[in-house]
Formats: sequence, structure tokens, C-alpha cells
Amino acid sequence: MAPELSDKPPVRPRERLRAVGLDALTDAELLALLIGTGINGHDASAIAHDLLESGGLRELAQRDVRELRHEKGIGAATACRLAAAFEIGRRCAACPPARGATVRQPADLADYLMTRFADQRHECFGLALLDGRNRFLRVEVISRGGWSASVVRPREVFRQCLLSAAPAVILFHNHPSGDPSPSREDVAITRQLVSAGELLGIRVLDHLVVAAEGHASLRDRGLM
Repeated sequence: MAPELSDKPPVRPRERLRAVGLDALTDAELLALLIGTGINGHDASAIAHDLLESGGLRELAQRDVRELRHEKGIGAATACRLAAAFEIGRRCAACPPARGATVRQPADLADYLMTRFADQRHECFGLALLDGRNRFLRVEVISRGGWSASVVRPREVFRQCLLSAAPAVILFHNHPSGDPSPSREDVAITRQLVSAGELLGIRVLDHLVVAAEGHASLRDRGLM
């Protein structure tokens, strides 16, 4: 005997949230809550399913606003909302050292930097600022979407150090390819920044490259 078809409308994600809580919701239901409303003939749940089928939640979290807007049913406001939610998730997962915590070796920052930046689809270059006793102050991102000698200039890097009265710094950037091996350009720019830092009395302690497959320290590899 064929099963009877139910005339009851499907339970909406918001109703499911109230009934069973966040932990019980599927990835698609959580996405549907962020999407909010759909388009003609395609509700928020259908759009959420389509998004996940195109690559899964992890891949979706790596997209920027422009890429999200190319998906059916995703407008500018929804794309911004999704990107913001993914970034909040990354920041919650990546717990930075407490301000004032001593950084005994640059690798102490590697886990935080990998969680925050390793899965980014575009290159980010930044600094971890330290005080005179190698105590952590904060992280500053200097460049997004690629970095080179024409983009990352010493004055931009050390301006943040001077404004924060930070006499020591650890450089970092990510490799979207997944391979953390430093390139020739990585080494050349690092050496340029080390020399500039010496003139200003600012110590460049290391340059960490983070990627999905791990991290690399240019100092440990004897490249600085």
C-alpha cells in the first residue's frame, strides 16, 4: 500500500528552532534562517539546499560577497549577511592569545593564524604586534586579495608598529593553494622588511606562512 501523502505544510526552520533548538537543525536549515526569504517559486530552504549542493558548507564559507551574489536567490543584503556569519564563526573558532600573553616563539601564534586565515581563498598579509617583552598586543591585517612588493610596503607595515609603540612584530600571510612552503617572493619581501625594521629599531621576529596543509616559519628554515 502506498504511503498517504500529508496535507500538513513542512515545518519551517524557525519553527524547528523554537521546538528543538539550534543543535538539532541541519546545515541547510541554519542557512535558510540566515537567508530569510526566497524568490518566486524558490523559498529560503530550497536556496539553502542549492548552496550546499554546489560545494558544501566549508567551501561556501570561503566565498566572498561577490561570489555569493552569483548564486540564485542571493541578493546583496543576503550575501553580506552570510559572509558576516561565516566570518563571526571563524573569529569564534580562532581564539587569539590574551593581550599581554608572552609569545615565547612565533609558532605559538600558528594555531590561531591557521584557524583564522588558512582556509581563505584569497591571500591575506598581516602582523602580530608585540611589546618590548614579546607580549602579544593584537593582529593587524595589512593587505587582502594578494600581496607583493608593490602592495606591502615597509611604511605601511611599520606604521602600525609605530602607532602602537610595538618594538617587535611577527609577519604572516596565507597560501590559498594549501601548501605553506615559502616562495622566492615571500623570502625577498621578508628580507626587505627585516632590513627596514632594523633601521627603525623594530625587530621582525619571524614570518609565518599558514595554509590548509600546515604552517612554515621562515626563521626556522633559515630564510631570514
